[in-house]
Amino acid sequence: MTGSEPAGPLVTRRAGGLDGTVAVVTLARPGRLNALTAPLLTALRSELDGIGDDTACRAVVLTGEGTSFCSGMDLDTGITDDTYGDPVQAGLAGLQAGVAAIIALREIRQPVIAAVRGNAVGAGFSLAAACDLRIVAPDVRFSAPFVRLGVSAGDLGLSWFLPRIVGWGRAAEVFYRAASINAQMAVATGLASEVADDPLARAVELACQIAGHPGYGVAATKELLNATWSSSLRDHLASEGRAQVLGLLTGDHRAALDAQRSAMSQRSAMSQRSARAERPG
Repeated sequence: MTGSEPAGPLVTRRAGGLDGTVAVVTLARPGRLNALTAPLLTALRSELDGIGDDTACRAVVLTGEGTSFCSGMDLDTGITDDTYGDPVQAGLAGLQAGVAAIIALREIRQPVIAAVRGNAVGAGFSLAAACDLRIVAPDVRFSAPFVRLGVSAGDLGLSWFLPRIVGWGRAAEVFYRAASINAQMAVATGLASEVADDPLARAVELACQIAGHPGYGVAATKELLNATWSSSLRDHLASEGRAQVLGLLTGDHRAALDAQRSAMSQRSAMSQRSARAERPG
């Protein structure tokens, strides 16, 4: 992996029309296939935290510049934080930066859609798995080479996310065989929602659709989906009830009901006019 890099490891732009309700976050180290470093992970976490606090933003797309989503940890520099002189502290700080980025993907209120083409290897696989949805290109390759390299598959949450997405048995097969998942298998196992020739364009389209829904309902749904990974049925039912009561009191809910009633009234009036027009005489 060679080539010059852009000024920063991360690029963010807004989509979704004049309102800019969708944030598109791009890993911007194409010359290194967007390999992860401590500065990149720190920048990603900081950017996600800022997006999470932005109430105007309703959905997020995460992608990689160039031919690949992310090739995993940069094998030349690792993810050590060079601001620390001690190698143990530097390695730990880099790992914590990665953990913080993964947690931010899950804890920000907006759903995050990964637009994945080419390689999503190791920690890059982890980043994609931590997103809410994944749209993939036909050439995608999710790879978990860990055991072949003499380390465990526990990398930035992948051994936690993947069994919950594709099932324990399929995840075990991928991990123990140090196997790859192609586009067809990704869709078949539920790892990917769909295959698109331009996954970024499709992901932005889907994000704009989600961003068009009332914000509270989308944010509360993400919280409930997160809670399914740790709460009991009894606790989850209580959380659902609280979320529904709060949602019923929002202005967005009232506006949505008014719009639905208006549309139903218009359809009813059109149906009545059509029926009268079809009567003989």
